[in-house]
Amino acid sequence: MDKFRMIFQFLQSNQESFMNGICGIMALASAQMYAAFDFNCPCLPHYNLAYGLGILFVPPLVLFLLGFVMNNNVSMLAEEWKRPTGMRQKDPAVLRYMFCSMAQRAMIAPAVWISVTLLDGKCILCAFSTSVPVEKLGNLSYAGLSEKEMKRMLARIPCKEIYDGQQLVPSEVAIRYLRCISQALGWSFVLLMTVLAFLVRSLRPCFTQAAFLKSKYWSHYIDIERKLFDETCTEHAKSFARVCIQQFFEAMNKDMGMGHPHLPEKMPSEAGEEKEKLLGITDQGTMNKLLRSWHKCKPPLRLQQELFQNRNGWAGESQPPGPASLPKREVVAYYSRV
Repeated sequence: MDKFRMIFQFLQSNQESFMNGICGIMALASAQMYAAFDFNCPCLPHYNLAYGLGILFVPPLVLFLLGFVMNNNVSMLAEEWKRPTGMRQKDPAVLRYMFCSMAQRAMIAPAVWISVTLLDGKCILCAFSTSVPVEKLGNLSYAGLSEKEMKRMLARIPCKEIYDGQQLVPSEVAIRYLRCISQALGWSFVLLMTVLAFLVRSLRPCFTQAAFLKSKYWSHYIDIERKLFDETCTEHAKSFARVCIQQFFEAMNKDMGMGHPHLPEKMPSEAGEEKEKLLGITDQGTMNKLLRSWHKCKPPLRLQQELFQNRNGWAGESQPPGPASLPKREVVAYYSRV
């Protein structure tokens, strides 16, 4: 159990590696799903095209949406897009960067499905069996068939057990012809996706390096800010619940006269620790007000200089300390007053 907990904590701390792993798993799953899929072409003129193209494009759409659903940053993007402006302006470039990053990962599994499907050739064979050029591959003079009858016969090419038009077009010839086209499309699609991935990953930062770095930095900041806020709320909730339960038991002990009127007092260090974790928020109304203020009016991205202690920095000037040394009480007290 401890090993699984350590793996989960590692994946949480390395979200990018975690999401890349999820994308790889989904890509392998899409290939396995296609291998296990029971492909049954209806072999009817009006249904072959819909069935073949549906198998080719509908599962990739589902996998694409699943890629977004399994990405934790979707909710963060939606919150950042819909939040009130307040004292912090929204940057469309950051939102675009976050969406493009998620879309790139979500497209991996659909691309694998389409590639495997085209290289296998069954979907193209089923969808376009009625479009086989009979004048090139078969005998147009066979039995003087009408166009409707010919379409009905050609639609049975994927179903060898019921195909009865060997004199019109040999089934093996038609199957080889359509699979050759399908594999050519498959390898062309793989090449196109590889070239696009290369251009996106390597050339985009070269042309817009400053904008790329800015968008990447602030997207990371939004992610880290959200995690730290959730962690701070979790610590506060634990401390609040611990103190609330302790006070309840102490009050019940006194009211019921259980014979233990004097409970062992806590050490000053423990009491100070719990008080520090509460950050001055000691009632439900104040906490609700703080949470509403965080949603409606996030702080501006400009640190208050009076919160910093004087330290020696560059050229002997005082520089602000790192984010880890900022006093939480001042920040939380600010929101409790808004």
